[in-house]
Amino acid sequence: MQSDNPILDGLARLFSDAAGAAQSVKNEADTFMRHRLEKLVTDMDFVPREEFEAVRAMAQKAREENDALEKRIAALEARLGGEAGV
Repeated sequence: MQSDNPILDGLARLFSDAAGAAQSVKNEADTFMRHRLEKLVTDMDFVPREEFEAVRAMAQKAREENDALEKRIAALEARLGGEAGV
């Protein structure tokens, strides 16, 4: 036996509408947060990974060249120090 109860039909419609509204609010909040995070990342001026790696390689090469030059200077100073004692 089924009966058409307007109160139950109204409650069912209310819950369906509430679920739809909740889904809509969730989608809107997700969109808002996504846009805010994208703006935050853009404003922070992050460097692309490739650019970071390129600068890192340049710094490593400069460090190696600096170490080599320090060794050459030390060798030249040692040679000059040995000649000064003669």
